Amino acid sequence: MTSHQIRKAFLDFFEERGHLIVPSAPLVAKNDPTLMFNNSGMAQFKDFFLGNGTPPARRIADTQKCLRVSGKHNDLEEVGFDTYHHTMFEMLGNWSFGDYFKKEALGWSWQLLTEVYKIPKDRIYVSVFEGNEAEGVPFDQEAFDIWKEIIGDESRIILGNKKDNFWEMGDIGPCGPCSEIHVDLRDPEEVSKISGKELVNRDHPQVVEIWNNVFMQYERKADGSLIPLPERHVDTGMGFERLCMAIQGKKSNYDTDLFQNTIRVIEELSGQKYGVNGTLTADNYVDVAMRVIADHLRAVSFAIADGQLPSNAKAGYVIRRILRRALRYGYSYLNFREPFMCRLVPVLAKQFADVFPELQAQVEFVSKVVEEEEKTFLRTLEQGLKRLDAIFQEKNTSKVLSGETVFELSDTFGFPVDLTALIAKEKGFSIDEESYKKALEEQKARSRKDAEKEAADWVELGDTDGVEFLGYELTAAPAQLMKYRISKTKAGQEIHLVLDRTPFYAEMGGQVGDTGTITLNADGKEHRFRVTDTKKENDLFLHIVKDKNAAEVLATLTGPTEVLAEIDTERRTNIEKNHSATHLMLAALREVLGSHIIQRGSYQNDEVTRFDFSHFAKVTDEELRRVEDIVNAKIRENIALDEKRNVPFDDAVALGATATFGEKYGDFVRVITFDPHFSVELCGGTHVNATGEIGMFRFVSEGSVSAGVRRVEAVTGVKALELLRQQSDLINELKEILKSNDVLKAVEQLKADNTVLQKKIETFENATIQAAKIALLSKVENIKGMNLVAQRVNVPNADALKQLAFGLKQNMGKPVVILGAVVADKPNLAILIDENVVKERNLNAGAIIREVAKLMKGGGGGQPHFATAGGSDIKGLDDAIEAAKVAVVG
Repeated sequence: MTSHQIRKAFLDFFEERGHLIVPSAPLVAKNDPTLMFNNSGMAQFKDFFLGNGTPPARRIADTQKCLRVSGKHNDLEEVGFDTYHHTMFEMLGNWSFGDYFKKEALGWSWQLLTEVYKIPKDRIYVSVFEGNEAEGVPFDQEAFDIWKEIIGDESRIILGNKKDNFWEMGDIGPCGPCSEIHVDLRDPEEVSKISGKELVNRDHPQVVEIWNNVFMQYERKADGSLIPLPERHVDTGMGFERLCMAIQGKKSNYDTDLFQNTIRVIEELSGQKYGVNGTLTADNYVDVAMRVIADHLRAVSFAIADGQLPSNAKAGYVIRRILRRALRYGYSYLNFREPFMCRLVPVLAKQFADVFPELQAQVEFVSKVVEEEEKTFLRTLEQGLKRLDAIFQEKNTSKVLSGETVFELSDTFGFPVDLTALIAKEKGFSIDEESYKKALEEQKARSRKDAEKEAADWVELGDTDGVEFLGYELTAAPAQLMKYRISKTKAGQEIHLVLDRTPFYAEMGGQVGDTGTITLNADGKEHRFRVTDTKKENDLFLHIVKDKNAAEVLATLTGPTEVLAEIDTERRTNIEKNHSATHLMLAALREVLGSHIIQRGSYQNDEVTRFDFSHFAKVTDEELRRVEDIVNAKIRENIALDEKRNVPFDDAVALGATATFGEKYGDFVRVITFDPHFSVELCGGTHVNATGEIGMFRFVSEGSVSAGVRRVEAVTGVKALELLRQQSDLINELKEILKSNDVLKAVEQLKADNTVLQKKIETFENATIQAAKIALLSKVENIKGMNLVAQRVNVPNADALKQLAFGLKQNMGKPVVILGAVVADKPNLAILIDENVVKERNLNAGAIIREVAKLMKGGGGGQPHFATAGGSDIKGLDDAIEAAKVAVVG
């Protein structure tokens, strides 16, 4: 069976058994502060397990894109070195929300594996939870008895500990005992020597877990306790890559058709062959490199397609790190010196077009982003190599690179530590691994401290079955306070209130959350709490309150409490203007720039609208003006809002609705239309009733966010009018200053006058430098075969100091020039050493200047033959010049 057939067989099997087949959620987790990426099949269904929402069906099946490269589930360093670890992987899953339980789940697992996929029964082992008395969780006798009846062979059932057979998504949340299914893929000769049962969960590459049936019975609280969930659920996950390996009779996931298409192209591009290199050794990493690239390509490509661009922060940094790891292996072991990952993206997109079409739909964009990232890092590699060369040339009798140096290369240049170690070894050096680990741990400790947030349990006042949003029609409404929690953050204490219904819009889709007030009565008094923000966590609307007295009031409540929820209406109105204008702007951008324009991010508050979109060139002033004209024309038309709710997704697409890649849409969606021939979008935000309410639209800025992504900012309504007034006031002020009504002509005259003055200054500076040069040549000393001049000079700027040093070089044989100057009340130093002197005396201007600059409380650097430094202590300048002279002369 091909991978396509294997996947289809799974989904067909469960569809026949009454399961609704749903699409994968985006790889990037949304509205869940506990997750950066979807790292399991159940992540998108977590709220259903907690009872905070209602699933679209009681039985569901899917294939989910998952990513595990951070936090608790981190397999990154394993990828490439073994046959079965991955960063991004597919998880086939079937789910029961309070419907069937262990008997059906385990029976269907066995039936699918043995009857449909034809995996030999005598190669399968199963495990059940042995229990944990300390936590009050009993042995899973029910699962044991079911397996005994199914298999008929008790010896194939293994008792597993908490680590292997009790599933927890995180420190808090749904959990329960699980039953794993393992398959022995070894050759018959190996099987005859030792039973597969002895190798289960022993990291044997051919005795692997392929399916896990999790029985959701509990919720883990922040204090570590377990409480039963309102209903029992089934959550199963089967690793698709391992399943393909088992069914296709391969010894490695990478030998299946899931990866071989990509690997064959890597072979063509590199001229190397995969799978012919024998046993892995330190000198033979060709196969490892190809596996790393084939795996990491999937994670990077699908993450970008789902809306997460590489960056230096949070989720973006994870994606950049994965990409750079792949590039490092390609650079070091396959000799790639030009971008190559971008050439593999179309191969991957075509392969997955039927199951994850979002990549094929954006293949040009994703390829371009990857290419730009590759170019940047390949340059970084070159810079890092130059830095290493300079370090190797410095006097280092220990032949050991300090941990601080290794960390600097990693932290500043993005230079992988293992690449640093490899190059150091080639030069006869080693790295101080212990001090590097210390520096790394210190950074991690800082990051943990920055991210520190105390988990808190909910105080339940009543049962919640989702939240009814009233904000499309109402700005104030009575509601019931159903639960709250007190959370401690870096900024201090904040309280999260959950109501059964609310007019407050929670931050989503770029639109900021509402502010306002929540009023309730307790102890015979009226209490009015200020809501500073509204956010969404899974399916809950969190009304954030920072009132110091709120906790005391809430502690007196014993059940659901009636409140009055009121939003700040003026703020909401301004937000709506910006949000509706964004819809018009997107349509206008597509009209002016082309249909390739895709939303990459947006932000609308009451002040501004910010919009990111895919485009590979700067948007010209003329193009921005055309977009602006189109939007303002639509505003003047006063087009009425056409809002349709609960529209079947396919019908919405048929209407021409624009969906945002990376967003998870349900079977029914909301469609916002401003002229069916102009702007039709899927959107959950709030909007004006007619475009005329926006008033006016003006761009504020346009620029680049990252490779292939541009950002525009704009204002509407009163803010747009204020912008025009500010610009008008500025012009009037310029008229006064320039004493002219023709501002353009007056500025052009200023520029012409400035050019004349600049030339006069340059002439004066050149004369000054020449005079200083002549004076210094008379002070040259010949010491140990070098022509040395070491003096403090008067020059107008730092660039003149450099010109003077190189000017002296032209008139001196084997020159060593050490010049100091005070520029803008700051000490400056320049050291120039003849290239022959550098080699003969093993000198390095960069190393010398880094040391002597400390005398003037500064720092600097450069090449072995020329370096510069600046400082803050003028008194130390002469000492620095003398110290540099001593360092050269010895």
